[in-house]
Amino acid sequence: MSVLTKERRLVTGLPGPASQALAARRRAAVSSAVSVGNDIYIDHGDGAILVDVDGNQLIDFGSGIAVASVGHAAPAVVAAVSEQAARFAHTCFMVNPYPGYVEVCEKLNEHTPGDHEKRSALFNSGAEAVENAVKIARAATGRQAVVAFDHAYHGRTNLTMALTAKVQPYKDGFGPFAPEVYRMGMAYPYRWPGGPERCAEEAFAEFTSRVHVQVGEEHVAAVLLEPIQGEGGFIVPAPGFLKLLSEWCAAHGVVFIADEVQTGFCRTGDWFASEFEGIVPDLVTTAKAMGGGLPLAAVTGRAELMDAPVVGGLGGTFGGNPISCAAALAAIGMMEADDLAGRARQIGGLLTSRLGELAAAHPQIGEIRGRGAMVAVEIVAPDGTKTPDAALTKALLAGCARRGVVMLGCGTFGNVIRMLPPLVIDDALVEDAMNVLADSFAQALA
Repeated sequence: MSVLTKERRLVTGLPGPASQALAARRRAAVSSAVSVGNDIYIDHGDGAILVDVDGNQLIDFGSGIAVASVGHAAPAVVAAVSEQAARFAHTCFMVNPYPGYVEVCEKLNEHTPGDHEKRSALFNSGAEAVENAVKIARAATGRQAVVAFDHAYHGRTNLTMALTAKVQPYKDGFGPFAPEVYRMGMAYPYRWPGGPERCAEEAFAEFTSRVHVQVGEEHVAAVLLEPIQGEGGFIVPAPGFLKLLSEWCAAHGVVFIADEVQTGFCRTGDWFASEFEGIVPDLVTTAKAMGGGLPLAAVTGRAELMDAPVVGGLGGTFGGNPISCAAALAAIGMMEADDLAGRARQIGGLLTSRLGELAAAHPQIGEIRGRGAMVAVEIVAPDGTKTPDAALTKALLAGCARRGVVMLGCGTFGNVIRMLPPLVIDDALVEDAMNVLADSFAQALA
């Protein structure tokens, strides 16, 4: 099943007949509440290439939402998973522990920001990690309130839906939600009324005023923020905003939680996005790329916080599954050996250069933003109003898919195209994907 050539290659129209047949089966068997971005069904993958059930080779610019950072079917990950599966698949760490869980926690303690004493705990998903981070913060502080931000996405469990800002499709019809969650304005430079230069200062002033009036500093257990917001539109906070928040938390005894589920593990050109501004969060939540394609998540943080819950207060049957731990250790080993953080910076340079050329030709690109290999374009009306254009965004994504490039949308207004290629992608594939995006623009605007 290996890919013979690392190139985009179409042998049928997309979706092909085998994919169309599977789409019909899906409609009959799978809940319609589970959406799919397209009806192209995948058979196998290699690096940054996905091969569908019709034999078409696609360039993957989504990585399964930032999961496949070390590439599809990475040999080191495949070997580690196979070896562990042959040994044992499950004992539950809380019943009979095993080395892999401890080794993953050691790696997390080593690579997350800060040189303080740390502890980690492993879970199954990003949402589960966020929910446990809130539990830890509440146990450590004896407080209940949690502050989150506009445009945030933190998951689909009841508590993380409350923390998530967007109703459609994540929250609609699922309430009531967990209480003691307060939402504040995000330092979104492109759309800040006072302009990007004043964004950090004004957003922080608004934050401190509203928390003081609506919540009371002494009641806040945690401030929770994605260092670069993911589903909300790859929003990079105005420079200095994270630093101001971190300092405010330290001054008021509030736990600062960095949700690095999407930004973590070399994606932004650093091991963690918090590092860019020198932020040292009290707790860091991780998932996605850590598991090399297998489900694994974690909370890592200051030892005194992580040890605050009662013994037995954290855990779960499958958290830190041994096969997932083996995959994570192999994936992290690749990130270390191949300097995938450095590779992310190189990919980011290629992307922003080509996107800059596209923006010069198309005023519909309102902003190019991101960091490392986490880059997005915001699509707007070309009249200078910054009016979101979700319809054009959808057309561009569909055009890329028809041509064999998997790209993802995001954004509160549905008008952002995000790019998350595997960090092992070749330059030639990046260039080809950008050519496809240019062709999609030409067709959509014709």
